[in-house]
Amino acid sequence: MPTFTTGDGVELAYQDRGGDGFPLVLLPGWGQTQAMFRHQFDGLASAHRVITLDHRGHGLSAKPDHGYRIARLATDVEELLDHLGLDRVDALGWSMGVSLWWSLIDRSGTGRLRRFIAVDQPSAVAAVPWMSPREQAECGAIFDVEALVALGGSLAGPEGGKAREDFVRGMFPAGAPEDVWEFVTGELDTVPAAGAVPLLFDHCAQDWRDVLPAIDVPTLVMGSEVSHVSVSSQAYVAARIPGAKLHVFTADVATSHFPFLVNPPAFNAVVEEFLAD
Repeated sequence: MPTFTTGDGVELAYQDRGGDGFPLVLLPGWGQTQAMFRHQFDGLASAHRVITLDHRGHGLSAKPDHGYRIARLATDVEELLDHLGLDRVDALGWSMGVSLWWSLIDRSGTGRLRRFIAVDQPSAVAAVPWMSPREQAECGAIFDVEALVALGGSLAGPEGGKAREDFVRGMFPAGAPEDVWEFVTGELDTVPAAGAVPLLFDHCAQDWRDVLPAIDVPTLVMGSEVSHVSVSSQAYVAARIPGAKLHVFTADVATSHFPFLVNPPAFNAVVEEFLAD
């Protein structure tokens, strides 16, 4: 698998699939790897140059002792684009991967993006005290600050492995495919707690609501009726981004926070339709 070295000396693994199609860069979420998009490598590569990345500390990338912040991971993505000589791409992020694109947009604007797809990510994860109850509900906040700190403590503690599995297990509804859950668990095991915990805390502490109106490229927001991320939070993201479209997977099509794993053909079809529009 090819690698490149970031400006701060970290070797990151990536894949670059497909031929002459327009580049589509897929970013996975916290604790997960580029293997999350195993069904998109082939499913989308016929029409797109599909590119994915293992974040620092994840998968086959190096496990440094520094840089576990959203801003640094977004810089890693920008440096990957530079490494590949890509001036403009279609961008897809899932979960924390969406936040990396938001961070890049916040710093550098949308000049490198042709189209943008945001999959199942709240605009703010932590319900901080200075948000009103209405604002907390609109943005889809999942934790209050006390719960976030407690989760970090559990993940960093002696039973961190179990805490991590319990946390991610909560992203799956009852009756979810066991093979999908086992695959996700295996990818989680590639990420050391020393990197995963500060990265999760930093990720959850971000508030991207003010960035959304600045996104001026065609955008698709994707959510699921059966996910720990509320559909209303995805509707809020779509409403804040000028001209954005919203697609919600119904319970009979794709459940959970992982629609691209649960029903790859349905997920890929929605992506293809949006990118071809």
